[in-house]
Amino acid sequence: MTQGYSEVGTRAPGALGGASDGWDTATQAATVRPVTAQSPLRAVRDALGSSLFEMIAGPDGPSARNRIHGTRGPRWFTEDRPIRWVHADASMFVGGLRALLLQSLHPLAMAGVAEHSNYRDDPWGRLQRTSTFLAETTFGSAVDAQRAVDRVRGIHRRVHGVAADGRPYTATDPHLLEWVHIAEADSFLRAYQLYGATPLDQSGRDAYVADMAVIAARLGVIDPPCTEHALAQRINAFRPELRSTPAARDAARFLLLTPPLSLTARAPYGVLAATAVSMLPLWARVPLLLPYFPPVELTVVRSVGRVLVGGIRWALPAPS
Repeated sequence: MTQGYSEVGTRAPGALGGASDGWDTATQAATVRPVTAQSPLRAVRDALGSSLFEMIAGPDGPSARNRIHGTRGPRWFTEDRPIRWVHADASMFVGGLRALLLQSLHPLAMAGVAEHSNYRDDPWGRLQRTSTFLAETTFGSAVDAQRAVDRVRGIHRRVHGVAADGRPYTATDPHLLEWVHIAEADSFLRAYQLYGATPLDQSGRDAYVADMAVIAARLGVIDPPCTEHALAQRINAFRPELRSTPAARDAARFLLLTPPLSLTARAPYGVLAATAVSMLPLWARVPLLLPYFPPVELTVVRSVGRVLVGGIRWALPAPS
């Protein structure tokens, strides 16, 4: 569902951008005191990191990463912009899954996904294209970023139809694009504030929303919110349009209970799913038939979630 209707699957961090700079100290320490290739801990980290990176970036991930970071030229966002910190952090795993669940509550947006996306048949391919889009627009050259946006807008022009309630929809509708955008911006920011390496102050949070607005406007969103307060107001304004649908509930079941994963990956993913659900407000859970246990979520789920996100951050260190 990321990039409008064109991408559906568990959202990953800007994998091609690397993990948070909060772990650079550890990386530098390893450079000063190198760990031998025979180190069991290093071997585990390398194996886990390679597996995660291929899952979220695909087999061509390393070459795409080199292209994105190595291409010279101006960027949409300089290195001091919050969007680079947020999208490079492992908390994006949690934020992305929350965004997908939240986005599914709009019947017209979900109709486009259900009728035009093969998220069930190829969720990892969708994930990889999403990861590349995030990396290109956040870290890539201005030329590559605009090409990525143009590519997505071309896909959107082919996505249209009639929803189950008889209403027509099109993925180029600025109103639907806005819902997809604000659900993502809110989810990414909330996840980073709870599980990110270095949470943002109010000024940083407003700057992140403003950074996201740059991409949203280029995708076709009209007057996207530029502050955290404005973002919250937009989400509240959409609430009368949101409701439970069979397609939304089906997508939630697939994302949370039956994703195509190996047995060894199901337990960590279960933690990721519980962490994402715990960040949803009650009004968003009821339509999706999701549980609500505040005491457990504020203690056990949040603690285990921080361990999991920290482990992902450890396995996917920032690029040099």
